[in-house]
Amino acid sequence: MKLQVLPIIFAILLGACGANNTQGIAEINNDWTGNEIKIDAFTDEKVAGVTCHMAHFDRGVYDRLKQGSWFENPSNGSINCVQTGPVIVGDIDLGKGGETVFKQRQSPIFKKLTVRRIYDRENNTLVYLVYSRQVVEGSAKMSIASVPLYGPDVTWINGKPD
Repeated sequence: MKLQVLPIIFAILLGACGANNTQGIAEINNDWTGNEIKIDAFTDEKVAGVTCHMAHFDRGVYDRLKQGSWFENPSNGSINCVQTGPVIVGDIDLGKGGETVFKQRQSPIFKKLTVRRIYDRENNTLVYLVYSRQVVEGSAKMSIASVPLYGPDVTWINGKPD
């Protein structure tokens, strides 16, 4: 009886690792073991006209069993963000720490792949940073993308900051 329940629990926990505001763009089989590279698109809720594409790794069942960490995906992620229409900047956090715009679980408990938006005031640019929210042994994996805020297609709802 216990062996029949295990696959159900496994499927429920893996389902909890996804994000709700993404659109799956591609799933590329990486190898014969079922590992995949997934590419998702998401939009920034406070900045209309910006779309981010993020690639991340999704381990197959064989790899999960072989590695022993059944409910975790690696902390790897890569991001690129582009202007896909007129940019309308809403009420964003202009502080040095920026704000979280996306989170996706990579394990049921602690590990998350997170994207933060930071405003680079000096260069009038939005910087998007993808990184892992997990204590890593001296090496955090991250990637950044920048979207310049120049031209007639950029509007600030609350007025452009000084």
